[in-house]
Amino acid sequence: MTQYAVLNHEADDDLLTRGFARRDLARIAAVFGVGAAAATLGRPAWGSAAAAPEPEPKVRIGANECWTGPLAPGAAAAAQMIEQGNRYSPQDQRGDFIKAVVTVEGVPAGHVAPWPGSSDPLCRAVVSFCSPTRGLVTADPTFELAGRTAAWLGAPVKAVPLTAEYTHDVKAMLAADPNAGLYYICTPNNPTGTITPLADIEWLIANKPAGSMVLIDEAYTHFAGVPVASYLAVKHPDVIVLRTFSKLFGMAGLRMGYIVTNPTNIAKMMRYDGGMQSGALPVTSIACATASLSAASLIVARRTQMEAARGLTLDHLKARGISVKPTNANMFMVDWKTKQAKDMQVAFRKQSVEIGRSWPIWPTVSRVTVGSTAEMKAFCTALDRVIA
Repeated sequence: MTQYAVLNHEADDDLLTRGFARRDLARIAAVFGVGAAAATLGRPAWGSAAAAPEPEPKVRIGANECWTGPLAPGAAAAAQMIEQGNRYSPQDQRGDFIKAVVTVEGVPAGHVAPWPGSSDPLCRAVVSFCSPTRGLVTADPTFELAGRTAAWLGAPVKAVPLTAEYTHDVKAMLAADPNAGLYYICTPNNPTGTITPLADIEWLIANKPAGSMVLIDEAYTHFAGVPVASYLAVKHPDVIVLRTFSKLFGMAGLRMGYIVTNPTNIAKMMRYDGGMQSGALPVTSIACATASLSAASLIVARRTQMEAARGLTLDHLKARGISVKPTNANMFMVDWKTKQAKDMQVAFRKQSVEIGRSWPIWPTVSRVTVGSTAEMKAFCTALDRVIA
């Protein structure tokens, strides 16, 4: 058996048809942990964060995690499910989760697929729809995973600067590659926390080339409380919407998310591993997500907490005369002007506060996650010590 045979024949044929070489097949299979080759070929270096420094900082506001754990109904559901953890599927937890998404989103059940977070389906979308001849178009700055996946895959990558309002410049994105396989929109955008209007995304969908996909990453949408894009994934067969429970829902370590898209796209994205990643999720995570998704009042309350903590921090920065870019999510970008962001990260670390990283296009700008009120007060105290 040759190494590339670790993928099924349908996936093999699709990749070869789209311009990949046979030597690429096992490498792509390894991304999804398929077969024995995965153990030897390794995975691409997609992760962007270095190991946590020692000793661990007291205030961790660098990774866009939520400052607290799952919502109370979710935590209770997960705890109850532990007693039934001896079964692969004690009841139909996966089906119950999809029903909850259908109720909240108003989309057909066949358009919903759960995943362990949203990073895996993001990578799969790039592999499924990009190729050496049809590339990826993304923003700059934005979440780097799509771009890193495409580069590793050997697909062309075009990174287009944000607009003056820090939204995705959809017209420039289309012009950058009029024949791309995938256009990636992160809204609210990571790292800026800014929202790209749905009307702009609809324009891109209407004007993009036939056969290309628009991937809308709404990981932070619950922190923004704005209209969502799930209806676009029902209306248009070439749209994928990503969601995750790693942010507002406080489930980063429980790895739960989902996609909304046409059933044909779900089948394409599942074919690399026979649906295992989507179909074999921990029942505790599914139960937690199902119970959390419908807790509308608690979602609003948590967003309100974030807004209050963010507000006091931005007020403090403004009073100090420090420039901050506009934001609608649980992060903000601080422009240190004459100081390198990497140096400021080290300076805050000495105060036991771990802030976020920077992006190459903005070397003097740091991303800071909004934590609890106590954490943000600690950040302000550290700021006054770092910038005396």
